[in-house]
Amino acid sequence: MAEKDLRINEQIRSREVRLIRDDGDQGIMSVSKALEFAQDAGLDLVEVAPQAVPPVVKILDYGKFRFENEKRLRDSRKKQKIIKLKEIRMQPKIDDHDLDFKSKHVKEFLISGNKVKVTIRFRGRELAHTELGFDVMKDVLSRIEGEYVMDKPPAMEGRFMSMILSPKGKK
Repeated sequence: MAEKDLRINEQIRSREVRLIRDDGDQGIMSVSKALEFAQDAGLDLVEVAPQAVPPVVKILDYGKFRFENEKRLRDSRKKQKIIKLKEIRMQPKIDDHDLDFKSKHVKEFLISGNKVKVTIRFRGRELAHTELGFDVMKDVLSRIEGEYVMDKPPAMEGRFMSMILSPKGKK
């Protein structure tokens, strides 16, 4: 639940609430009595579970609570690894040097942690010789030497043959 949905102190509209204290004790009481306890402690009364019957409230420092939640969100975003899908396009009649060059790029993408989609485009009469595409795909795989895990083996999709590779897991 977002902090914006949390009601604090006088914003709580229920007649009765379940108050959870710092020591873990809990009890059902009127909002005014719970608010009194919070003011005596110099803290805020925060509604943490409004959907419960009666709603659950806690006595805590709301500013600190919000800061901790934002910090937790920031840390979780920091730890996320964004994986992009890079694409390398070729033709079945690709030259050896070009194949080396493109294979080197595939390897670099995999090492940097991205997935790679290797696509071969067939034009005109090339569609009659899709086995040439399979040969090119095998050649690419032999040049990147086990730096990959194959997510999707080479397959025809209309005029294109493609396969998807992902980086090998770190040990």
